[in-house]
Amino acid sequence: MALTSVYNLQNEKVEDIDLSDDVFAVPVKVHILHQVVTAQLASHRRGTSSTKGRSDVNASKKKLFKQKGTGMARAGSASSPTRHGGGVAFGPSPRSYKVKVPKKVRNAAMKMALSDKIATEQLKVIVSFELSDLKTKNFVSVMKNFDTGKRSLIVVNAGNDNLIKSSRNVPWVKVLSPERINVYDILHHDYLFLEKPVVGKIVEALL
Repeated sequence: MALTSVYNLQNEKVEDIDLSDDVFAVPVKVHILHQVVTAQLASHRRGTSSTKGRSDVNASKKKLFKQKGTGMARAGSASSPTRHGGGVAFGPSPRSYKVKVPKKVRNAAMKMALSDKIATEQLKVIVSFELSDLKTKNFVSVMKNFDTGKRSLIVVNAGNDNLIKSSRNVPWVKVLSPERINVYDILHHDYLFLEKPVVGKIVEALL
């Protein structure tokens, strides 16, 4: 078990907790993180790019001119990809970019991402992220207490409306529930803040 400090919103240490080595002390394998992140980003692609093929173009099917005697190359249809206004040859069509990744691999990547944050001292456990009021200014002042710079990911239980709404206009902060935490967001943000009750939920989901 790894002993980790728990802080309040004033960045003052209040206690220590043990973090499971099976989740927060896993050897990091870059190729697994790459596989999961690539699949996650691919699934966000809409796949709606589309073009008209020669069968989709609204054009006459009549042969444009006789086969021989004109001195020009033979032409059979106005919808041919070689003609202006014709269809597109081998153009994109709607498709799904989703890549299926086994659950064991996804869980392993999550453990590695969390372990990396612990190893680089970019993870902080907060006893509670409850704000007294709904003000963006107060939220920003709380974040300045931790001096983490930009791109911070905060994971808290659902129902924390003051935090969720106060952080909406802060572009370098993202707030997620434990059910929505993912490998890409952990790696993309410089610092990860976990509310103390969330730690147990994450461990339970990954073991």
